Amino acid sequence: MLRIFLFIIGFILMVLGLFFIILDLNLLVIGYTFFDFVYFIIRSIYSELFLMGSILIIFLLKRRKVRKNGLLL
Repeated sequence: MLRIFLFIIGFILMVLGLFFIILDLNLLVIGYTFFDFVYFIIRSIYSELFLMGSILIIFLLKRRKVRKNGLLL
């Protein structure tokens, strides 16, 4: 139950971070260069939310319990 809750939290963090990164693409329209945009995204907290959520999901997916003597279907 805890793993499902942590997976949902990680998914929400990842979606929020990616949502705001996509919203910030409007900076390219108003004259920012691509490197200025990347620098702005790296400094923002939204990139940290995206990274925390993706690391949490990857950690939860890698850590699966496998039964050694069980029948795996």
